[in-house]
Amino acid sequence: MGGINVGRWLAGGFAASVVTFLMEGLWSSMYMEQVEAALADLGLEMHMTGMNWVLAIVVSLIFGFALVFFYAVARPRFGPGPMTAIKMAVAFWIGGYLLQLIGYHMMGFYPDSLLVMWGWQGLISTILGALAGGWVYREEEGVSG
Repeated sequence: MGGINVGRWLAGGFAASVVTFLMEGLWSSMYMEQVEAALADLGLEMHMTGMNWVLAIVVSLIFGFALVFFYAVARPRFGPGPMTAIKMAVAFWIGGYLLQLIGYHMMGFYPDSLLVMWGWQGLISTILGALAGGWVYREEEGVSG
């Protein structure tokens, strides 16, 4: 059993990052007014400065690289392919998105309807990102996975 193909991991992680970044950006237009209203109720404002855009891109990259890393680690146990990517995406979503959303609920930052919508959208984005990253990732060059 060989190690992780670092070049393909980076390429797959980048692909997963692009997919999740674009999906999250698209969906954020659907709920931005609700977010701004919830923050205003707390006396807060949200401004997307240039640095915030850079941070959003960096977070997406970290997310994509981590997601494809877990896919690569799971391949020997579950086998290559979409079902392994989906399993890893769901596990990743539970450990990240779901716990974060529960924390937001506990603190009362956002309405539950918004949190539920974020949860579904996050799950879909994570699965699509994992599928894209898993499609790109290969253990060895020329081996399908």
